[in-house]
Amino acid sequence: MVQARRADRMWAVALAAGLWGTSALMRDPLAQVLPASTIVFYEHAVIVVLLLPWLVPALRALAEAGPTVIAAVAVVGGGSSALATTLFTMAFTVGDPITPQVLQKLQPVFAIVLAVVLLGERLAPRFALYALPALAGAWLLAFPEPLSVSVRDAQGAALAVGAALLWAAGTVLGRLAGARLAFMHVTALRFAFGLPVALAIALASGASLAVGGTQVPQLVLLALIPGLLALTLYYWGLRRTPASRATLGELAFPLVSAAVGAGLLGAEPAWSQWAGGAVVLAAVTAMALSRSGPRPSGVRVPEESPAAPAAAR
Repeated sequence: MVQARRADRMWAVALAAGLWGTSALMRDPLAQVLPASTIVFYEHAVIVVLLLPWLVPALRALAEAGPTVIAAVAVVGGGSSALATTLFTMAFTVGDPITPQVLQKLQPVFAIVLAVVLLGERLAPRFALYALPALAGAWLLAFPEPLSVSVRDAQGAALAVGAALLWAAGTVLGRLAGARLAFMHVTALRFAFGLPVALAIALASGASLAVGGTQVPQLVLLALIPGLLALTLYYWGLRRTPASRATLGELAFPLVSAAVGAGLLGAEPAWSQWAGGAVVLAAVTAMALSRSGPRPSGVRVPEESPAAPAAAR
């Protein structure tokens, strides 16, 4: 028992989630002066440069993994990384800096549904007991006037939820890829596949890739702290942290997001939004705790290559 506790890395999960919560400090001011696709392109570019030592071995491993894993990695990189982050960044331009981040707590709801569809996992009847309150809370959180929704509010919520859905797909497909590839390989491939997609999105939208000298430090910090550092720390901690305790640690994300948004960025959510956020957090946490025991994963892991956690964000 003592040894198990010493091995527990819940602190790392909580620290990583807290770092995610600081994203708005860089992303919100950048989103006011740069196109979302430009921000996401440079996020990916910085991380790909840092992961170059792992990229060639990762590509070799991917070539040997087969077409299914290649397709999964392509979707994770292009959709769950480049496109999802673009939608998430766009949400900051049409809403407050708190709502897009807390709405990401809907990601487990989408991930479970996608795991049923794509990986053959079984959906317990009690799933609705958690999913329905979570969706109701998300509605209250997303709209300051829940009975009178404006087009601008709906647009911001749709962007944030779209990002959460794509990130959930990344969790499921990343789990499939992680059964054949090492974690650092999945991470390097995620951003390497995402970089050309991010560039294509920027060019297709007519966004300029020019940035000012004052924005470069923010872009680098955004890529390094809530990006690469948080992602690496999160999965390093998750390898030795039970799912139930990891879920509690992840609450640092919305808590730090709320503190940053309200304390540093001047956000003033309505009382109904605070209540909706609390409902989302309670419902998703209860759902995750109820699923912390053994369950079919839908993915068989080769004995010679232990599964590594896949990049989810």
